[in-house]
Amino acid sequence: MLAVPHAVQAQQGAADGTCARDMLVAQSMQRQAIDQLEQADGDDAKSCRIWRRHVDTMRRVAGVYGRCLSGGERGTRLSQVQDSEKEFSAAIKARCRG
Repeated sequence: MLAVPHAVQAQQGAADGTCARDMLVAQSMQRQAIDQLEQADGDDAKSCRIWRRHVDTMRRVAGVYGRCLSGGERGTRLSQVQDSEKEFSAAIKARCRG
């Protein structure tokens, strides 16, 4: 009987460790995506590549935030990355080919 609660605690600890790592990776990806946006130089082809990569990154980051965060922080961070994804998806539709 004592082994069951311990097993549950171990599973929760593993899940927390996964989220902690995933959050660090997601935050790093988000910073890199923002840095790349800042380096876009007005060349449409280059900008479109950066924007597509940004949209993909924001979708991946949103998945981590949705899974690993809760409460107000979850809502705030998800809103930020989802809004950014929508903004750049619209820009891609308006200015990029294919």
